[in-house]
Amino acid sequence: MKAEQEVARATRGMSSPKIRDISVIECEPAGVRLTVVKITTDQDGLYGYGCATFTQRADLVKPAVEKYLKPFLLGKTTDRIEDIWQACYDSSYWKNGPVLNNAISGIDQALWDIKGRQAGMPVYQLLGGKVREAVDTYAHADGAEYADVVASAKRYIDQGFRNVRVQIGVPGMAGYGSARGNATTHYKPLHDKPLFEPLAYIRRALKLFEVCRQELGEEVNLLHDMHERVSPNQAVQFCKDVEKFKLFFVEDPLSPEDIAYFKQIRENCATPLAMGELFNSPHEWQPLIEGRLIDYIRCHLSQVGGLSPARKIAILAEQYGVKTAWHGPGDVSPVGHMAQITLDIVSPNFGIQEYSPFNERSQAIFHGCPQMKDGYLWVNEAPGWGIEVDEKEAAKSPFTSGRNGLNGGWGEIRRLDGTVIKQ
Repeated sequence: MKAEQEVARATRGMSSPKIRDISVIECEPAGVRLTVVKITTDQDGLYGYGCATFTQRADLVKPAVEKYLKPFLLGKTTDRIEDIWQACYDSSYWKNGPVLNNAISGIDQALWDIKGRQAGMPVYQLLGGKVREAVDTYAHADGAEYADVVASAKRYIDQGFRNVRVQIGVPGMAGYGSARGNATTHYKPLHDKPLFEPLAYIRRALKLFEVCRQELGEEVNLLHDMHERVSPNQAVQFCKDVEKFKLFFVEDPLSPEDIAYFKQIRENCATPLAMGELFNSPHEWQPLIEGRLIDYIRCHLSQVGGLSPARKIAILAEQYGVKTAWHGPGDVSPVGHMAQITLDIVSPNFGIQEYSPFNERSQAIFHGCPQMKDGYLWVNEAPGWGIEVDEKEAAKSPFTSGRNGLNGGWGEIRRLDGTVIKQ
């Protein structure tokens, strides 16, 4: 009783930290525009970082944070993370847009970082602790020709990776995730934009899996990203055709607009399916999980609103036997990657984590980037995310106009007749 009274006296009168300032840090350390939100509290030295990266519309996130969420949140206590998330979500009336979701994500993840720093614990401890020691990952192998892809995959396997995504270029066309193949075939498109024809890609991809199995054997897990570039019927046929190659998963066979076709794929084959990086709304992922129509949910954490909603997605998926495979490309800041790894470490239904390396500029800006060893990512043991952002270094890598001068946006890709395709 005496000890309890002493604790009560020591804590009596202590107030929860309040939000004193919210700022946005923008940088482009690896040719990809990253956005990080910083929340500063009224307690000296207590602050937190959150990933709000939306590369394709990066310039819109900062005003969403500074002109809308900041005045809404100043003076609020930092200890009510869920309450703040819900209030921000409702404050714009229209919900589930990518700009708003990314802005909220920056706030949400920063609040979790503050909570961990307060507790003197890494965030994973606040979520119940580890259920595994490290996070299994996959790397990206690609090439213009089959031999190039195999050589790329072998380099990753030699580094300790057990899982490799394989992508092949298509001669004369703009493939996804790989340089175009040698232009041995000459096409005559009715336009001057990058060209893509689904059937040409499908033939190349199926041959690639055959070559990879012959050259790499059965031990390595192969993954492949279709990037929703084919018709729904072609997606059904493709997933049937690749079943014999025993892929770890096929990613994004359908666009979000066509997710009803997942039922047809399920009825025709047992190919493992991954979906979700383009999702923004529960109306997209919930029916796929509840219907057991996919095997891996791979949302982009900041696109769905941060750690708090992603944790709920993972818990929902666990009840239906669906595993996690969060979207982890270069357009996720190291803060966002650490949030993903934190979920990976605490989720019983973790499946795999996409890996993108951090270059020297990234590591100069973000101190405490997740560490890779033998194909595994390791969570930080420092309080919060265990990451500090050097704002002076960030300022040395400002936003540029992005690829193709489109300010970070994707360019158009068209079929031979000029039809725009999804990507």
